Amino acid sequence: METSGRITTTPDAHDFTVENVEKALHQLYYDPNIENKNLAQKWLMQAQVSPQAWQFCWALLCPDKVPEIQYFGASALHTKISRYWSDIPSDQYETLKTQLFSQIACFSSGSKMVLTRLCVALASLALNTMPEAWPGAVPEMVRVFQEEGGGVDGRARCLALLELLTVLPEEFQTSRLPQYRKGQVRGALGREWGSVCPLLQQLLRRGDSPGAVKARVLRCLSSWVLLDVPLSESEGLVEDCFTALPDPELFDTAVEAIVNAISQPDSQRYVNTLLKLVPQVLSLQEQLREAIQNGDMETSHGICRIAVALGENHSRSLLEQVEHWQGFLALVNMIMFCTGIPGHYPVNETTSSLTLTFWYTLQDDIMSFDPERQAVYLQVYRPVYFQLVDVLLHKAQFPSDQEYASWSSDEKEQFRIYRVDISDTLMYVYEMLGAELLSNLYEKLGRILTNTEQASSWQHTEALLYGFQSIAETIDVNYSDVIPGLIGLIPRISINNVQLADTVMFTIGALAEWLADHPVMLSSVLPLVLQALGNPDLSVSSVSTLKKICRECKFDLPPYATNIVAVSQVCVCATSQCMWLMQALGFLLSALPVEEILRNLHSLITPYIQQLEKLADETPNPSNKLAIIHILGLLSNLFTTLDISKQEDESGEGTAPPVKTAPPPPGPNPVVVVLQQVFALIQTVLSKWLNDSQVVEAVCAIFEKSVRTLLHDFAPMVSQLSEMLGQMYSTIPQASALDLTRQMVHIFASETDNFPPIKALFELVTSVTLSIFQQGPRDHPDIVDSFMQLQAQALKRKPDLFLSESLDVKAVFHCGVLSLKFPEAPTVKSTCLFFTELLPRCSDVPPVARVVQEDGKLLLQAVLEAIGGGSSRSLMDQFAEVLFSLNKHCFPLLTVWLKEALQAAGFPSTRVTTEQKDTFTQQILRERVNKRRVKDIVKEFTLVCRGLHGTEYAAEY
Repeated sequence: METSGRITTTPDAHDFTVENVEKALHQLYYDPNIENKNLAQKWLMQAQVSPQAWQFCWALLCPDKVPEIQYFGASALHTKISRYWSDIPSDQYETLKTQLFSQIACFSSGSKMVLTRLCVALASLALNTMPEAWPGAVPEMVRVFQEEGGGVDGRARCLALLELLTVLPEEFQTSRLPQYRKGQVRGALGREWGSVCPLLQQLLRRGDSPGAVKARVLRCLSSWVLLDVPLSESEGLVEDCFTALPDPELFDTAVEAIVNAISQPDSQRYVNTLLKLVPQVLSLQEQLREAIQNGDMETSHGICRIAVALGENHSRSLLEQVEHWQGFLALVNMIMFCTGIPGHYPVNETTSSLTLTFWYTLQDDIMSFDPERQAVYLQVYRPVYFQLVDVLLHKAQFPSDQEYASWSSDEKEQFRIYRVDISDTLMYVYEMLGAELLSNLYEKLGRILTNTEQASSWQHTEALLYGFQSIAETIDVNYSDVIPGLIGLIPRISINNVQLADTVMFTIGALAEWLADHPVMLSSVLPLVLQALGNPDLSVSSVSTLKKICRECKFDLPPYATNIVAVSQVCVCATSQCMWLMQALGFLLSALPVEEILRNLHSLITPYIQQLEKLADETPNPSNKLAIIHILGLLSNLFTTLDISKQEDESGEGTAPPVKTAPPPPGPNPVVVVLQQVFALIQTVLSKWLNDSQVVEAVCAIFEKSVRTLLHDFAPMVSQLSEMLGQMYSTIPQASALDLTRQMVHIFASETDNFPPIKALFELVTSVTLSIFQQGPRDHPDIVDSFMQLQAQALKRKPDLFLSESLDVKAVFHCGVLSLKFPEAPTVKSTCLFFTELLPRCSDVPPVARVVQEDGKLLLQAVLEAIGGGSSRSLMDQFAEVLFSLNKHCFPLLTVWLKEALQAAGFPSTRVTTEQKDTFTQQILRERVNKRRVKDIVKEFTLVCRGLHGTEYAAEY
């Protein structure tokens, strides 16, 4: 195709000719240049919605055109009818309908994709004209296509009619009809089922109906039942679907139709029909067994879907039919058979996972009955649920090592998720079966581990432990009498496999709270955990378990502390979970006497400090940067959990034994001692890496986590840290330094001794940030965000900071106004928070009162600008809060400012009238107490400003 024939410019109306459309389609399909394709597509989209589409779409449907061109013509027709219906004069409806019928008849033997688009176009026309302008749409469709003529054979006409009837409800589901019309049309379509149902039944029951016709009938039924066709009215057809299941050609569509029909929310009203369906579903058991025997996963999957759809959607209705209890129990057993389907998920079967939700639903329904009826159901179903536990634990078993090694990583991941689903189900089932379930699992595990004659697979042991772990992780098993026995059995397990070792670890971790109440048992399991720490394959499970034990049992661990620290020191370099391991050690050390903490800390971190000293001397490069960040991260994680202040209160909690350690003596906190020792080293590291935000973040994280944990115990370091932060931020401003400053302001600004260094730091970082604003802050939204949060925190904790002569309150205010216009949502939220903290201070902080009086109108204008469309709609609640605050604390000024600001033509939007602005002003000024109401007023006004009021888009938001 020549360049001159390419569609390359913005089209004029006269460009949308048949020839140009064909050229553009050729370009879209055959031009190798992707830019030309994109241009063509854009042009075609404009053509499709243009008024000229009415002329070219019929011409494009000519029989001599290729299907791609015909398809575009049909799509253009559908677009015009579905999206621009109001442009079509009512006297044209009949002509349009006749033309569409005629085209569908022509294409019934032609291109399938074009036929479908034409059917969708006629369906759209029907939906827009029923029930008033075209009351008998469906009977007329049936009559037109049953008439002989046009040289089209009966089978093609029949398939075209079925396609039309199938797309009609589908088009309804996706149509853009207004809400009130949707209700009318749904009702009209429901009444048309009377014309559709006999036709579908007749075609499905006729012996000479071709397979293609029957398949289309089943698809059509699937489509119509989604309109909530009463199950009693489709009962005969649904039963006919069961007779289609033995036919492999019809199996999938028949399953879809049955599942859709019985899954409709309305179908539970038709209990008699549901009771007739139970034996129909049960009669599929033979076909299911054969499919499993023959390895036919598609068939077993489909039959399972049917059984689960009936059970899951209607378990309560069917349970209530007490005289039919045996039929429902048989259905439950059929679903159990599907849960335990042979093979390993997801490699040899994909069906069992479909059934898990059913077991939740059945249990919920049984437990929702009154106690008397519940007792009757539990008598029947408790044994079923015990059987379910056995089945699930069998399904959770790993395959042989050889087979597992052949699985892909995706299959292994799917199996892991499947086991999590099984774990969740077991946890839920425990609510029904209670302590007896744990006893049951314990007996089985005991038999395996003490039965020396019959060797059992590690998989069996692992699955039983997994069952225990699933329950113990989320349910309080402290009162279970089988746990001591289980803890006693664990050391007897012969661990010769990674999966089994992982599960042993996680099981011990799940019992950490129980161990805290029974510390005598720690000596049985702690050696196993410490041994596993040295195995890189077990790093996740062993470290997370040690962390849980150190957190829950820390007051019982001092006798083991030296050993734990020694083993951890060896492993911390090797494990990928080193940060977690440091947190575990922090918990452990917290319970020791201070001198022991210091001794252990010294041996634990000296190697890292020496390494850090060495790295600090080196010329900066990428590899030593990572090493520095790693060491700083280890220290941060250690200090996150090392908290001696909780020694007294935690050790006396609940059923824990009395205090086992003396309260911490007065004197510096061990973490502070260590930080003071390494402070100079950290400063050296910083001086070399001040340009690198990641290293600065890592340094700030150490102090931030320490401050969070130690709170007022950190006081001895406030002065030197404030000085270092000030120097750091003055040289190269970074958000992490502001965040740490905020933390310091939060904790220490109200303390007399610490106020001077905090005040000096606050003034310094404010001054530095103001100079960033003068140079242009747009490149630093993170700094602006953190700065606004810092200012808000200062106003909240210590408004006296704003009385300082060294603080330019006016400049901070102006920076806030500027920050409101940032495109980044977090920055705008922080700025709104700043203003909602600032405005209430008008009454007690004179510099704030002055700046609000002088420049408050600028703030109001920025807020109105945002509401008028300048900011995302998701931020309107925050702007409403600022407006509410202005109204509450500056009412006389706001009345004047609002009037002045909204007088300007076209402000805050060209879409709002003077009347609408006046109404908005009155509504806002009236609300000085109800913040929720102000938010609603702002949301309403912003929609008007954006031209979205009353639209579907606005409603969806």
